[in-house]
Amino acid sequence: MPTISMFYGIIISMFFEIQEKHHLPHIHIRYQGYKASIAIDDARLLAGELPPRQLHMVQVWVDLHREELLADW
Repeated sequence: MPTISMFYGIIISMFFEIQEKHHLPHIHIRYQGYKASIAIDDARLLAGELPPRQLHMVQVWVDLHREELLADW
């Protein structure tokens, strides 16, 4: 799973599908021992968990990079 961004110890990755896309557009987040999936369209938490501060930082990051993320999806 390629890393597309890293900041403040947060690692953001996206699977790249050759055939059909899986599920709705989302990114995968790792932070210390936490793992989560975040929807690109509205930055909601889909699965897993993150500490509140890191979740908020990722949601703001998704809002800022939504167009790029959707193009990559």
